[in-house]
Amino acid sequence: MTARQGGPESAATVHLRAGAALAPWLPLLATAMALSLSIGRYPLPVADLVAYLAAQFGWVDLAPARAELLHNLIMNVRLPRVLVAALVGAALSCSGAAFQGVFRNPLVSPNLLGVLAGAAFGAALGMLISDAWWVVQLTAFAMGLAAVLLGLAIAQVFARGALIMLVLGGIVSGALFTALLSMVKYAADPYNQLPAIVYWLMGSFAQADLGQLAWAAPLLLAGIGVLCAS
Repeated sequence: MTARQGGPESAATVHLRAGAALAPWLPLLATAMALSLSIGRYPLPVADLVAYLAAQFGWVDLAPARAELLHNLIMNVRLPRVLVAALVGAALSCSGAAFQGVFRNPLVSPNLLGVLAGAAFGAALGMLISDAWWVVQLTAFAMGLAAVLLGLAIAQVFARGALIMLVLGGIVSGALFTALLSMVKYAADPYNQLPAIVYWLMGSFAQADLGQLAWAAPLLLAGIGVLCAS
């Protein structure tokens, strides 16, 4: 009975230590996010940020034109981008830590199992066959998952899941989907589809808004929660 009780206590201790290690960085993250609201093509002094926040609480009065400008700039343009960037960064860090834990190596990356190449091929294929954004998201997720399953299948067939074969299987899977991505880019319309594919592969938060954040945040937070609890 004592040994059984020791396992959950040990896991709880690990989580508490992880939380204690992360806690000092939260104020730094909040400060960086706040300062990010003042950075952009239209520079915004920190004093204006403070004035806008104070106006929201009714502590100061701003001219209607100035209040509208600050609201559009902060709430409609920059805040969604900052929140999405923070959320995506948290998801990437947790997934990277999960990969490092699985492979017991601090140098691994999601590309090790071909995830990046598979998702890139899926997104490019989605843009080639449809203009609907949900098709692009679905094909990117499906092909990223397919790349992982292919790497796992290669490792299982040739070495019964040995770690070194799993790495080699991921390399083979990544190379395959990278080649498929090149074929899709070659077949894409060079004036419309190809620029969209290249822009997607580069990545951008320029089109982020609160509506996208509302449906993406629960999914990402659920995934982060599962990884942190496991």
